[in-house]
Amino acid sequence: MKKYRNLIRTVLLALLLAFVFRSFFFASYIVDGESMEPTLYDGNLLMVNKVVYDLQDIGRQDVIVFHANEKEDYVKRVIGVGGDEIAVREDELYVNGKRVKETYLEALRPHDGKAFTSDFTLEGVIGQMQVPEGHLFVLGDNRRDSLDSRYFGFVPIEKVVGKVDVRYWPFSQLALQF
Repeated sequence: MKKYRNLIRTVLLALLLAFVFRSFFFASYIVDGESMEPTLYDGNLLMVNKVVYDLQDIGRQDVIVFHANEKEDYVKRVIGVGGDEIAVREDELYVNGKRVKETYLEALRPHDGKAFTSDFTLEGVIGQMQVPEGHLFVLGDNRRDSLDSRYFGFVPIEKVVGKVDVRYWPFSQLALQF
């Protein structure tokens, strides 16, 4: 009987810890749409770290989940943080005047002679020269088919749920960090 009591106590403790970790530290999300291809595909299941940004700043190139509105959460890549100047010229990304290599785009970039990312500057898209402090500029990796900051503007940092750490479904596409 004592053996079963210890087993039950261990199982209950494990369930409690799993609930606490799931509720407070991590969240599970399903990718809905094609805006992050080829990094993430429609239907992928993601594990999102909800506490990492309590310990460190959000970084450029991080893949995040944020509350887009009351009903929807989006997954996008951070391109610019507060104070950054963003531009795309001749299909190349520039942050603060320096070219940024976007190797994660190469798998999807069509070689059809058309720009994958149309030219823009923040001033031309949003009417500002810089990303405001406390905000982010985000883009989907599938630049031709992505609803992102070019359309809805800057993302307030307080809307960020967390950083995508793991793609765990389908299992054949298991990946850590993006």
